[in-house]
Amino acid sequence: MRMKLRKYTALLRVGILEEMQYRLGAAVKLFGNIIYLIIIYFLWKAIFDSSPTDVVNNMTFTDTMIYLVLASTLFSTMEMFVTWWIGRSVQTGDIILELLLPIGYSSLNLLQSSGNTIVAVVVNLIPTMAIVYLITGGGFALSVNLIFFAMAVVLGIVLNYYINFFVGTICFYTESIWGINIMKEVIVLLLSGASIPIAFFPETLQRVVHYLPFQAIYNTPIMLLIDNSLSIQERFSMLGIQVFWLIVVGSISHVFFRISIRRVTVNGG
Repeated sequence: MRMKLRKYTALLRVGILEEMQYRLGAAVKLFGNIIYLIIIYFLWKAIFDSSPTDVVNNMTFTDTMIYLVLASTLFSTMEMFVTWWIGRSVQTGDIILELLLPIGYSSLNLLQSSGNTIVAVVVNLIPTMAIVYLITGGGFALSVNLIFFAMAVVLGIVLNYYINFFVGTICFYTESIWGINIMKEVIVLLLSGASIPIAFFPETLQRVVHYLPFQAIYNTPIMLLIDNSLSIQERFSMLGIQVFWLIVVGSISHVFFRISIRRVTVNGG
């Protein structure tokens, strides 16, 4: 048990050190995020200026901007490159060596991704939340909602990982992942609420989205943070839905991987 814990800790540390090595990449990502936020600020300001009321779909302009800033920050914080790692490993043949390591292939990628994400939480998510809170004069409460938010973020990170892992496994069949991954990014961005708050979706689409796992990645943590009207029971229910989708998507990903690994070919081997 102790040896296994050391092994996992070492892999997590590798992910953290790897992320800290690419400081310029983090700076470029931060700059791109700022540009994106400036664009959506003026876009949504124009939308609310054209509205006859200050509240649209039960959200004010301030509420909408808090949601979108946090959604954008969560997206950049939870962004994972597992899909690309798997695709590159298949193309270079490194996957054979990785499969021979004394640790499950999924666990290997999850721990390395988690190391990257921990750095992003510290240098990106927490400072952004502090800035949003100060600028909005308390745009969200500092109470039990922070605990639920933290738990939802952890569950969202793991759920996002398994979605990426599932898509990456498709590379075992296609040997190329670029197009499939781009399609996945578009679907997740739209249906998770990361680009448009789900409250602004048509009612029919809202019902459909709530039966899909994507909204549990970003929308659930954000609503647990900013929606003060939620009861404790409702908050636990939202976490329960996250756990449900984590079990479902994680199980499907593991089964799909076990089936697909038999079809791996490297340089015709």
